[in-house]
Amino acid sequence: MKKIFSRTVIILSFVSLFNDISSEMLYPVLPIYLKSIGFSVLFISILEGFAEALAGLSKGYFGKFSDSMQRRAPFVTFGYMLSAVSKPLLAFFSQTSLVFSARTLDRLGKGVRTAARDAMLSENSTPENRASVFGFHRGMDTLGAVAGPLIALAYLSYFPEDYQTLFLIAFIPAAAAVFLTFLLKDKQNDIHRNAVSLKEYFSFFTYWIRSGKSYRLLTAGLFGFALVNSSDMLLLLMVKSLGYSDTDVIKVYVFYNLVLALSALPAGMLADRLGHMKSLIAGILVFSLSYLLIGFSSGLPMIYSAFVLYGLYPSLTDGVSKALISNISPKEHLGEALGFFTGMNSVFVLAAGLLAGIIWMGFGPAAVFFFSSAGAVAVIIYFIAMKSRFSQPSR
Repeated sequence: MKKIFSRTVIILSFVSLFNDISSEMLYPVLPIYLKSIGFSVLFISILEGFAEALAGLSKGYFGKFSDSMQRRAPFVTFGYMLSAVSKPLLAFFSQTSLVFSARTLDRLGKGVRTAARDAMLSENSTPENRASVFGFHRGMDTLGAVAGPLIALAYLSYFPEDYQTLFLIAFIPAAAAVFLTFLLKDKQNDIHRNAVSLKEYFSFFTYWIRSGKSYRLLTAGLFGFALVNSSDMLLLLMVKSLGYSDTDVIKVYVFYNLVLALSALPAGMLADRLGHMKSLIAGILVFSLSYLLIGFSSGLPMIYSAFVLYGLYPSLTDGVSKALISNISPKEHLGEALGFFTGMNSVFVLAAGLLAGIIWMGFGPAAVFFFSSAGAVAVIIYFIAMKSRFSQPSR
């Protein structure tokens, strides 16, 4: 493992592990909590979509910022710090606007850190092992998404519906993640600052135009996929709508994350060996099948079967997407390229959340999943047609 992954990759992976323990203690109960204080399904979709879009746009800005300074570690530390602070705030806020603010602060923290963190991972990998590095990081991240809900499940079994205290407990692993970021160091040969005006920091908005044709074609397909990919919260609400308890919802979510955690590194290694684009296409196909099965689900066996597939899909797509972008992007613009993608992807997530909420309320929960399944097939056809355009690495 030490021969494959550098010290920086291992530290970043443990940072994500602790941060996700914190975040995922709250994630499966958050939609239930929001409904209990009067949020509708549509409003929950809009809240999550808007928070993700705002965070996404900040990813592009801070990715450009980190490129201009050629510094990554300060952005990683500050980003995790913002997310940590948001956890106890949720314990004290119940008004709609304040819950919205706390949730947005958490996502803003993600926006500050994500592009810089992904650039650090990319800079500490090679084209030959990049998907493995991203896969290892995602696997550690998702182990936190297994442990977090289990802690929440154990706590709520003794103190049902005591969400406020749970939000306070979640601050502990978040603080540990922040502490670990102080162990990160930027590469010495990368540390030089360029004089860049504030106006230029926002030039990431035009990066898609300034980028190469391969980047534009690749991200166009990924954005199309984001548009038909509804929030995980809707999947949890779907399980809840079938009449299952909060405990059942959390168990399903833990199971999904366990599948993801166990498959992320092997999927990344397989992608490095067989090809990144093949893995991406296979992952979108698995997504389509999982959503189709969720739409037809009527009992726990079918639900768990669907979530096996749903857990495999991000293992096959998330790290691979970033590896593909890293391979076709110049090193000096790596933070901007990753930041623009993750940022604009979040904008499409906002649109997807709004669209899914409207379909849910107008045609029922199952219609959301049938629509997304069909849309994913269309994206697969696009990538098969464009597959030969993404084979050339930049370094």
